[in-house]
Amino acid sequence: MVELKNVSVTYSSGVDALNNVSLKINDGDFAFVVGSSGAGKSTMIKLLLKEIDATSGVVTVNGYNLNKLKKRKIPEFRRTLGFVFQDFRLIPSMTVYENIAFVLRVIDAPIKYIRKRVPYVISLVGLHAKTNSYPDELSGGEKQRVAIARALVNDPQLIIADEPTGNIDPELSYEIVELLKGINDQGTTILMVTHEHDLVRHFGGRIINITEGEIVFDEVITGTGDELLADMNAEMPAEAMAAAISEAEHINDNVREEINTEDNIELPIENMTADDIISAIGGVPEPEKPEKELMKPVKENIDVDITQELPKIPKGETPEEILAALSDKTEGGKE
Repeated sequence: MVELKNVSVTYSSGVDALNNVSLKINDGDFAFVVGSSGAGKSTMIKLLLKEIDATSGVVTVNGYNLNKLKKRKIPEFRRTLGFVFQDFRLIPSMTVYENIAFVLRVIDAPIKYIRKRVPYVISLVGLHAKTNSYPDELSGGEKQRVAIARALVNDPQLIIADEPTGNIDPELSYEIVELLKGINDQGTTILMVTHEHDLVRHFGGRIINITEGEIVFDEVITGTGDELLADMNAEMPAEAMAAAISEAEHINDNVREEINTEDNIELPIENMTADDIISAIGGVPEPEKPEKELMKPVKENIDVDITQELPKIPKGETPEEILAALSDKTEGGKE
């Protein structure tokens, strides 16, 4: 659940980014957040990620009171979230499999867990045939599917998608939203920030409009798309997603056999620059627990400010030293 109670944010420059905003998004909801540039959308995202603090009011996300959340608890909180970037942020030198596995690799998740979980998520987003492809071999829509798979790999309670259709062809935008809708039908809360009003009108649902730091519209509307059912609780999307899950489970073993990696995956962390390292929200899974329909949550996280440029990391440092360096860079930013 996401809840903002009388929240205001004023930056040190004197700019009032949010003004007495109250908002509640229940578990399992899908909500579009729309608004012009500078309306306050980015500030809201930073609040929900605990990148900045509210000047006044109370922010609660997934049961955590962010006003009172201690710094050492931020990684634990962030592993309940998934984040989808507008510009994909895939590592060019890694395959689809490796980009998703990297989220778990840098936090020292067990190899057995990685090799089982990552192919499952790849199949879930419909990229089984692209497992060993590199980002420059993918279309914009395929790259965004990889980004969604990366956000989904830890089965987060909430996925925040920041303009996920902003860098892809318009006709592919509908496929991406359909995918997010399917994930939502399985119980994951989705908060999608967008400026594409045609897309919002097509799909309908809950629309939250922010203007000059205030919520001026928060209603559920019926979409105009030919395939949209007027009943917002229709079962068709859920059935389609269940079919995708069943298929993913069926081919999971075959996918693992096709992956061009050794049992002990060695990704070239030591040879990367900080610009290559994605801001991953993840952790380490509990050992040997039964499989569920979607991803299990994991135990640790990378405490990284996704809005800041990361420092260059000298060659020769271990992954543990890299993570220690990154964890010191989470002071939050300005919009």
